[in-house]
Amino acid sequence: MSHRKEIVFLVIGDFLALNAAWVVFYWLRIHSGWFLSHHAGLTDVTLEQLPLSALFLYGYWTIVFLFFGLYRPWYVRAPSDEIITLLKTLGVGTLLLSLIIWWDPTNTASAASNDPRILGLTYWFITSIFCVGTRSLLRYSQRRLLESGIGTRASIVIGDAENAKELASMIEKHPRLGYNVVGFVTADSLGIGPDLLSIERRNRRHTGTTQLRSIPRLGTTAELEAVIDRHDVKEVLITVGSNEHEKLMDVIARASKSNAGLKIVPDLYDIVSGQARTRQIYGFPLIDINPILLRPWEETAKRALDVVISAVVLVLGLPVWLLLALAIRLSSAGPVLFSQDRVGKGGKLFNMHKFRSMQQDAEGGVPVYAVRNDPRVTRIGWFMRKTHLDEVPQFWNVLKGDMSLVGPRPEREFFVKQLIQEIPYYNRRHKVRPGITGLYQAMFDKYDENLDDVRQRVKHDLMYIESISLRLDVKILFRTAYIMVRGKGQA
Repeated sequence: MSHRKEIVFLVIGDFLALNAAWVVFYWLRIHSGWFLSHHAGLTDVTLEQLPLSALFLYGYWTIVFLFFGLYRPWYVRAPSDEIITLLKTLGVGTLLLSLIIWWDPTNTASAASNDPRILGLTYWFITSIFCVGTRSLLRYSQRRLLESGIGTRASIVIGDAENAKELASMIEKHPRLGYNVVGFVTADSLGIGPDLLSIERRNRRHTGTTQLRSIPRLGTTAELEAVIDRHDVKEVLITVGSNEHEKLMDVIARASKSNAGLKIVPDLYDIVSGQARTRQIYGFPLIDINPILLRPWEETAKRALDVVISAVVLVLGLPVWLLLALAIRLSSAGPVLFSQDRVGKGGKLFNMHKFRSMQQDAEGGVPVYAVRNDPRVTRIGWFMRKTHLDEVPQFWNVLKGDMSLVGPRPEREFFVKQLIQEIPYYNRRHKVRPGITGLYQAMFDKYDENLDDVRQRVKHDLMYIESISLRLDVKILFRTAYIMVRGKGQA
């Protein structure tokens, strides 16, 4: 099951669970006689108002669930982890509701049945039963599908024959992980090795019985990019020891050129020395290589910041943007906006917009880097580039979700294909949304004129991703605003 389909089912399940819980609580609160109804509150609504109040609460819980990361993929965590997080989330959310809805400082009634703590605990209990029950049913169905081979992700194992066989055998014993091992790849220095590995797998039709399965050797690490492409690999599982540093870095660099997930089985030294944070999954540890370190609430807050700031800039500055558009139209021939396909998150293409600052058809169909004091820049374009006002239309890209305020600058596909081959880990930039500004732009306000400039920018992009946080985003935004005010941009 794809992550998008998983989210759709989770949203539908939560919608049904939360609304069912609200109807049950409404009946208990109003009609059961267990609670007194002496003061007006959200729960003291008529039957006709029940759908509207349910819609309000569902919107509230959707925001809370997003904030706590309950719509992230959970296939790499134990089921109990999700239930615990769900119970904590419902607890925090219910506490806020109790303060907002049921706590009444003017209420002097002594009836314990109207105590906001009792009301909150009752609502939390009912909601927990429905939400945990619904999610458990969905996860059970998901696990059954995975065990039947439906929705699994094509995976390969990298390492010598012995280690590859051991890891593949362990994975076969836990089909609910969702890994479908289509083959193994050996490192060049380990020799060619066997063409097939035979491992035991559980017979899905006859519970308790096993059958042999052959896993083919798909090539060597020198052919890794082609292997990933040819077999549409979604997960790369590495068993090369971290003490073999050069070999391991070569494997990671090659695998990073794709959008496949990377996981490694750590050796004992990594675990004991604390150099690797492992995640125990059904009995054996895996390390997620280059995970996104932004916490769920920070991710939600980052997106909220993107939407709010972009909307404010576009709406409040509309008269200025219209005047700027008129100046562009009158100063040179060509459209007001310059639009171009760029590579975004996950390697997907999107159409990025800018105010046109160069002469029409400046590149002549041949992609080239901009240079300092570029002669193709128009008079109004010179001003816009110095103040970075040419980037304003990208706030629309941010609203649409193609970009973020802060992140690696998006590049053209023509250059991306070259840079993936030239620069190790370049594709790592596509794990996050591209940004209007970034760490490199806040520190070095210059255009890339050659490959060395690109290397320097990529270095800072990777530094940003490894250190990503809401605090860092705010610092970069303030630094960028300072550069704009001083007019330190390049034309």
